[in-house]
Amino acid sequence: MLSNTRSIKMSCQLVEIFKTQHGSVHQCNLKNVFRLEFGGHHSFFKISDFLDFIKRVNQIDIAEMAKNMSRNADIAILMPHYTERCFLLTITDILNLREILNGAKFMVQLNSIIRECLHSLV
Repeated sequence: MLSNTRSIKMSCQLVEIFKTQHGSVHQCNLKNVFRLEFGGHHSFFKISDFLDFIKRVNQIDIAEMAKNMSRNADIAILMPHYTERCFLLTITDILNLREILNGAKFMVQLNSIIRECLHSLV
């Protein structure tokens, strides 16, 4: 997978989709991938894997994490499919990551709606 990631980096033309002070999501139309920058690292995702990752992050039960007093309850571990990265997330990290991911998802959906509207006008 490492050589595949290197080839993506070398041939991508990244367009910013969404950005906060905690990270960003860029899209490469040439390779049909998204690049997530979070926590000082970046990960590349195919579209289906990106949507799956968003779903998995949104399914984390923050309320349960906050009220559970066990030693490891305040950390969530996610290993997205087909990436080299393991995410160790605190509650704050989860909230920040959700903001980035859901903002990017909204912008992609909004772009699709605008394209459909423009296409129907032509």
